[in-house]
Amino acid sequence: WELDKANVASAWDNKGDIVIGNDVWIGYEAVIMAGVHIGDGAIVGTRAVVTKDVPPYTIVGGIPAKEIRKRFSPDIIEQMQDLKWWDWSVDKIREFLPYLKDGRWDKLQAV
Repeated sequence: WELDKANVASAWDNKGDIVIGNDVWIGYEAVIMAGVHIGDGAIVGTRAVVTKDVPPYTIVGGIPAKEIRKRFSPDIIEQMQDLKWWDWSVDKIREFLPYLKDGRWDKLQAV
């Protein structure tokens, strides 16, 4: 076929970049197709095949991956997206880590 190695990507249709949000967990052997965006806080199950965008804080699994459930209520998801704790300094994360781990949203609202 004598394709130049520099142009190997032109040998198939590229549907765009895969974009993975912050605080995302991707299970073992999961496959994420080109052009898919995985929202902040999402969970992709083991061996899932993700063919469509995954909203923030959503758990998906299966072939093709489908929504299993949301991780939190819509209000908490909105708060987490506004909080953007992953942009905090390491010291601030350490200070508020107990509240993040325990889901103490009342302690995080004033942050």
